[in-house]
Amino acid sequence: MASLKFLSIFIVYFAILLGFVNSQGLELGFYKKTCPNLEAIVKKAVADFVSLDPTLAAPLLRMHFHDCFVRGCDGSVLLNSTKSNKAEKDAIANLSLRGFQVIDAAKSALEKQCPGTVSCADILALVARDAVSLINGPTWEVPLGRRDGRVSVLSEATTNLPTPFDNFTTLKTRFGALGLNVKDLVVLSGGHTIGVSHCFSFGSRLYNFTGKGDMDPNMDKNYIAQLKTKCKPNDVTTTVEMDPGSFKTFDTDYYTLVSKRRGLFVSDATLLTDKQTRTYVSAQLSSNGSTFFEDFGVSMVNMGKIGVLNGKSGEIRKRCAFIN
Repeated sequence: MASLKFLSIFIVYFAILLGFVNSQGLELGFYKKTCPNLEAIVKKAVADFVSLDPTLAAPLLRMHFHDCFVRGCDGSVLLNSTKSNKAEKDAIANLSLRGFQVIDAAKSALEKQCPGTVSCADILALVARDAVSLINGPTWEVPLGRRDGRVSVLSEATTNLPTPFDNFTTLKTRFGALGLNVKDLVVLSGGHTIGVSHCFSFGSRLYNFTGKGDMDPNMDKNYIAQLKTKCKPNDVTTTVEMDPGSFKTFDTDYYTLVSKRRGLFVSDATLLTDKQTRTYVSAQLSSNGSTFFEDFGVSMVNMGKIGVLNGKSGEIRKRCAFIN
């Protein structure tokens, strides 16, 4: 009996240890021996840019999101198009991404210290974390060990990325297909607390919601009036702050906006149409966002596990915009 009890304790302890390695083969401290200064090097590169331009944080976060939702978190969003292939980077949804120079700076610094060791996919995961942290957002431990993909296809980004026009059913299906749950959906939507959006991403809500020249009844009328002063019909150039007044700071205001029917996108408004997501929005309001930062870190880690390449799959790119 004693030996069985010891064996049970050992199994539980071993399972706890395995918690540091996820099902995709990622682990904390993956580069501990091969590139021990990795995280410090990446954080400095991010700080050098974001300290001068805090608006870079939002597209850097979105870049990681867009990478993971197409072919998994394999750095494919970083690849340039070639004469024979249009890459994800050139999809309409990715044309507003900025900050590729931050990834390149981090990669260049790492290649000097640890040549051929750290993947661009891992760099992107760390950059997203550090960019959020540098604008007063949360930080979290990032399991590492991703390898870089060799394929990037524009049409796959067009097909697989969530859109501002998605309703709840579509969003749930998109997230669920990648192993993310409804809580991940509502938590990661909170990333809209930073950044800007072009008017065309929500213009139909202001001017022609159902094709009859009407407004979206699920958006606050006073907010629509404000937005119309900035966005004219068919405006494809103007940008608007997604979280007016604090779009450069990562905070919990997004859920306040959603509750007031002032989220810019249909995909924001749809969070009030499902019981679970609506409850989460209300919980953040009643508790002043007490769990959001922690929840966001957890969901970012969950997202970072999607479809990763490891072992002998993929490669470690020498330059993030080009396959070896």
